[in-house]
Amino acid sequence: MAGLLSGLEQFGLGNLENMDLYEKKKEEKGADGKPAAPVVQEQDFLFDKTFTCPICDGEFKARTVKIGKAKLQGSDLDLRPRYEQIDLLKYDIIMCPMCGYASLSRFFKFVTSPQAKNIKEKISATFKPQNDTREIYTYDEALERYKLTLVNAIVKQAKPSEKAYICLKTAWLLRGKAEHLDKNLPDYEEQKKQCEDGENDFLKNALEGFLAARQTESFPMCGMDEPTVDYLIAVTAMRFEQYDLSSRLITGILQSPTANPRMKDKARDIKEMLMQKIKQKNAARK
Repeated sequence: MAGLLSGLEQFGLGNLENMDLYEKKKEEKGADGKPAAPVVQEQDFLFDKTFTCPICDGEFKARTVKIGKAKLQGSDLDLRPRYEQIDLLKYDIIMCPMCGYASLSRFFKFVTSPQAKNIKEKISATFKPQNDTREIYTYDEALERYKLTLVNAIVKQAKPSEKAYICLKTAWLLRGKAEHLDKNLPDYEEQKKQCEDGENDFLKNALEGFLAARQTESFPMCGMDEPTVDYLIAVTAMRFEQYDLSSRLITGILQSPTANPRMKDKARDIKEMLMQKIKQKNAARK
């Protein structure tokens, strides 16, 4: 019986007549002889999504995380999410490469006419267009985008909650950078300290912003309900030894009829930590 590709000889391609139609890839074997697990890379979680800039109306593509692709591992005490094999925080900024408008993804479309005017005058007028074709972002590249986002928020006179949320996520990004630093670097300790100092600076500004927002804005705030915001403030306040503030907010969460059981469990954990820290502080004074 003639093969599927028989007759190619007339084209001078007789040597290709026996090619497999569906070439089967050989399985790579691990050290134990079993098939090796496929290597997942950061770019496997990403795709290019098209956006229209609300400032200059230009269309551009931005690296975006595929919905449901990344697996959540857990979260830090202050709710920073941790995912397997990728840090989603690096891709939560949408930046127009033409005019310099940058925003957290949840706020990107929501710009008023006065805000757009301010951005055009104070950012776009001197912004150098970018040719961004990178498949992935390093932590330093992501940090630059967060700082540009914070500048945009200041220029457009965003609500305190939005600026606080940007600061919180920037602090989380710096924490992620510190965790991924190569310990063999000659300046590892110096770089780690820079990350920690930067994280603390952004967390202090996040705390200040959320406290201001709590007095002037309504909930939900940045997609978070009141118990969640109060929890974030309490955890951050505890970090900077503002124990009275932290204790007051934790008590409020535990007494709140709207806080869900999971949030109340987290609040109980913080209450125990607070008691220990206050005890240690009082002991140190003696």
